[in-house]
Amino acid sequence: MVLLSVLLTNNAVIMFSAQQGTAGDRAASLRSQIKEIETKQVELQSRLQQIEENLKPENIESSLAGVGSTHPEELREQRRRQLDIQRTAVRSQLDQLAISHTRLENALAQSDADAYRQSALPSAGPPASAASLAAETAAPEQQTPHQKRAKRPKKRHRAKAPVVHRS
Repeated sequence: MVLLSVLLTNNAVIMFSAQQGTAGDRAASLRSQIKEIETKQVELQSRLQQIEENLKPENIESSLAGVGSTHPEELREQRRRQLDIQRTAVRSQLDQLAISHTRLENALAQSDADAYRQSALPSAGPPASAASLAAETAAPEQQTPHQKRAKRPKKRHRAKAPVVHRS
């Protein structure tokens, strides 16, 4: 039972140390993805502001100033609908990016925690064989009667000096 737990612990340490580089790499990749999303968000927010500005009635009218029509109100309404559709699409993209950003932040927090836990584990050297682990961890109760136990040197007692009482 003891041997099994030692072997499992040793395998877990080796596995975590092998993944330590990947946890750090994953965290770096997630940070990069977060930066890309933030850049896209800034671009889309800028685009949304431009659309909002274009939606103002005076800007719609000035954008159609060079276009002649017998029904200018229909052209203005058509332009307003186009801008409204664009605004809805940009807002939808911003919402999706916000969701992705939140997921990436959570994944980054988890990855950082994993990397921290992995860095706290003792570093694993070369994998030990099961026989050497068994020999190192075998308790005296688990040894067979045929195995010799190491003899302890006997303690030597020193003679105590006689105690002299003075009156």
